[in-house]
Amino acid sequence: MVFRNELLELIQYSPMSEKQYARPLLIVPPQINKFYIFDLSPSNSFVQYTLKNGLQTFIISWRNPDVRHREWGLSSYVQAVEEAMNVCRAITGAREVNLMGACAGGLTIAALQGHLQAKRQMRRVASATYLVSLLDSQIESPATLFIDEQTLEAAKRRSYQKGVLDGRDMARVFAWMRPNDLIWTYWVNNYLLGKAPPPFDILYWNNDTTRLPAALHGDLLDFFKHNPLTHPGGLEVCGTPIDLQKVTVDSFSVAGINDHITPWDVVYRSTLLLGGERRFLLSNSGHVQSILNPPGNPKANFVENGKLSGDPRAWYYDAHRTDGSWWPTWLKWIQERSGAQKETLAALGNQNYPPMEAAPGTYVRVR
Repeated sequence: MVFRNELLELIQYSPMSEKQYARPLLIVPPQINKFYIFDLSPSNSFVQYTLKNGLQTFIISWRNPDVRHREWGLSSYVQAVEEAMNVCRAITGAREVNLMGACAGGLTIAALQGHLQAKRQMRRVASATYLVSLLDSQIESPATLFIDEQTLEAAKRRSYQKGVLDGRDMARVFAWMRPNDLIWTYWVNNYLLGKAPPPFDILYWNNDTTRLPAALHGDLLDFFKHNPLTHPGGLEVCGTPIDLQKVTVDSFSVAGINDHITPWDVVYRSTLLLGGERRFLLSNSGHVQSILNPPGNPKANFVENGKLSGDPRAWYYDAHRTDGSWWPTWLKWIQERSGAQKETLAALGNQNYPPMEAAPGTYVRVR
């Protein structure tokens, strides 16, 4: 861990290749879960995959907020990521950074790029990867059937009174989107049949939730209510209006065909909001398994169609299927945008940002 501010810790990983690319990769996880989903075990570690293939890899570990942090909103998180990005640049000596955001982390990096564009500082970003991320919030799911103006305002008031939204409350909402898989199967097997659940790394991570500060919870509720990124200036972050069509860095988006949290067609429409050269892949998995999709998984496949039409179903009809993980396809894409290869530097940090403590740092341990 090479940097800490009030909202995050920045982890730099030791290299695992003889040569490495000049531009670093900064991974921004969702604020509602812990960062180690990207590094669960050797068999499915995305971080290990990037390191073995020459990418200088940094990842953000969010602080688990409490009542003292109720005023942290989307702008607070965007500023914190911008600071972390500049630390990545300072340590590696690279002018540009490749950004990767997952779920709400994707919304955060999109808002950051819109903010940088408004400040005419987009040259600091080389590319952006979005994993199961919504930028267009027009979503039709069982959860949205119960949402109206009064419900949203009541939810805002409740979290503001408490200061935070507990991650377990959010997890329950997500579970009821897929009750057969996420609720009743455990009820029958564990409670009625008395079977001990098998050890499962993803299930452990899924239960290791974090809290959301009230202001960010309110910002996310407003995001789903107003769908602000679909029109220029609809969202304001850090005092600047956001226009995603002016964000023209190359982007790579991944969705999951069985995703119950961020439906793939909405992720597809989100991709269309971005300017620049856009690439969209559809994995055959759900929300988390679309990310944890290592090479060698016999069940993995994805579809792609280079022509992004306005209709997701038309795009899907003409898409080409590829067996295997999407990771190697993304790797080739990101390496082409990571600058020249150079001899690997084993040392972490630099004089201004020396290593502070070993991963996983302090914030991830806060309950």
